[in-house]
Amino acid sequence: MARGTRKTAVLKLGGVGALAALLFAGGLQLASAGENNRPATTAAAQTVNCPTVRDKLPAVPAAASAQVERELANLDQEIARQNERLARQAVRPEGGPAFIDNAILGPLRSKRVAVLDRIEIAFNRIGAPRPDLDALAACSLNAPGVPSAVNGGAGQNAGGQNGNAGGQNGNAGGQNGNNGGQNGNAAGSARTVDCPRVALPAVPAAAASQVQAELATLDKQIAEANARLAQLAVRPEGGPAFIDNAILGPLRSKRVAALDRIEIAFNRVGAQRPNLDALATCGLN
Repeated sequence: MARGTRKTAVLKLGGVGALAALLFAGGLQLASAGENNRPATTAAAQTVNCPTVRDKLPAVPAAASAQVERELANLDQEIARQNERLARQAVRPEGGPAFIDNAILGPLRSKRVAVLDRIEIAFNRIGAPRPDLDALAACSLNAPGVPSAVNGGAGQNAGGQNGNAGGQNGNAGGQNGNNGGQNGNAAGSARTVDCPRVALPAVPAAAASQVQAELATLDKQIAEANARLAQLAVRPEGGPAFIDNAILGPLRSKRVAALDRIEIAFNRVGAQRPNLDALATCGLN
């Protein structure tokens, strides 16, 4: 009798254990779905809406052009940096309702004030009339899916090569292309990087936010490389292989990582993994 009672108790415990295991497994499955399978209603990330500066400048004196190009590249770099932040905010929101104003738009305005002041000083230093650029410091937000207008390289004027907007390629992000001529008026000796467009297949809704974040990362990398090239135009350094070793080589490594994360974002939600390896290498315009 005692033996039968023990057997019944073991069976009951076993049933409880099995039920707990099922509930635990179900909980893990639900948690996984919440983490990896984002709702189909995921919206495109917003981007910063800053006034363009290149097209607001008077004719740039040759003696000031290298410095002006450097500062325009700094403006674009900061736009790309904040767009990356907004893309990641779309994936993992943080802060309260005033977070974007306090943590993104406010600091961005302060940085733009400093850069615009340096552009004005570059004119003034060589005896040219100092332009008044104060009104170009403040930025707002674009509607989701609208790319940021940027200043681009001299004569190139890229509009956010991979940005967060549904531009040329339409997918979760991706203006993907240099929009030449939107802002251009200044000549300059600074070169810019020439990176392949990231042409993607249709992006699954569950992968859209992650893909947007990585496209913003690619734009940030391009803007950083262009800022470095603009600095080289002002203060050359290194030998003939410096650009390859210090700019294009590291840029390729960073792009490989970002492109791989885009591929994984497709694969993670069960979509066919695109092969983006050929898009990692950049040249110079």
